[in-house]
Amino acid sequence: MTSPVSYADVLEALPRVHAVLSPTLLREWPGLSELCGCELWVKHENHQPVGAFKVRGGVNLVATLTLEEKAAGIIGVSTGNHGQSLAFATKHFGVRCTIIVPTGNNPDKNRAIRQFGAELIEHGRDFDEAREHVAVIQRERGGRYVHSANEPKLIAGVGTMAWEIFEKLPEPDVILVPIGLGSGVCGTCLVAKGGPRAPSAVGAPDRARSARSIVKVIGVQAANAAAVARSWQTGAWVEEPSAKTWAEGLATRVPAEMTLAIMREQMDDVILVSEDELRHAAALLIQHTHNLAEGAGAATLAAALQQRERFAGQRVVAIFSGGNLDLAQLPAILRCLP
Repeated sequence: MTSPVSYADVLEALPRVHAVLSPTLLREWPGLSELCGCELWVKHENHQPVGAFKVRGGVNLVATLTLEEKAAGIIGVSTGNHGQSLAFATKHFGVRCTIIVPTGNNPDKNRAIRQFGAELIEHGRDFDEAREHVAVIQRERGGRYVHSANEPKLIAGVGTMAWEIFEKLPEPDVILVPIGLGSGVCGTCLVAKGGPRAPSAVGAPDRARSARSIVKVIGVQAANAAAVARSWQTGAWVEEPSAKTWAEGLATRVPAEMTLAIMREQMDDVILVSEDELRHAAALLIQHTHNLAEGAGAATLAAALQQRERFAGQRVVAIFSGGNLDLAQLPAILRCLP
């Protein structure tokens, strides 16, 4: 199968993304490494101006819209981070933006979307019901719908995150990436599997690598919102009746065609984490890094802790995808601390 997006597309996106966004911190936190029993590096996408990785894709996509598309404006559906991404990018490039979110969505994410100048519409009980409202908005006002996953320019833009990882850390053993609909894990796969050969580590022959393809890219999803994981595992198309997770960035009931196809071709594995594991990981990130993590942002640390024996002694990168925590969740997270 020919992928609709490639490593070359990521390289093409780099100058567009880096013209607007600075590379984010990649750091090993010794306390987390000790807890996980591995050399754990955290990629701090929570340091982006919208607090999450998706802004990379938004910048790349909006920068490449046609004049007609820019004039018509864009429409997005989001539980927050995709919406903030599009709102930030459209403000930067002077394009009209409408974002549809589920009713009762994270109020801080809603506020941020509005502050970036986008119109916000609340509709439906979850992401997938909000998505069904797009046709109504398009009939009323037109505009280009920007899916949060089935967009090659979004995936390529997000892939710049993984490019930055390999620039600083050429030879990780594992990269853990949270999965909502999968743009992040797909962009990471494109770089890890399609990038140039990685050099051997000078002075460390036991860590020599013949190619980046040796790196395992593993997705992480909430056990209570596992439609994408189940679809990847079974080879079938799995939809769930609900997505009962406090991690709204992981709360999808229906997979996306493009990203699922890329995951099936290139992703190495998927790990499911519980609601309590997500809270515990978010608490540890506060304790050890003094960074607030939303549920999706804590998912990769939760997976590293869960799979401590599997990753023992390895060099593991955990994508900290976002820090836009609904502060109503904070008391339950803090109760996880000793």
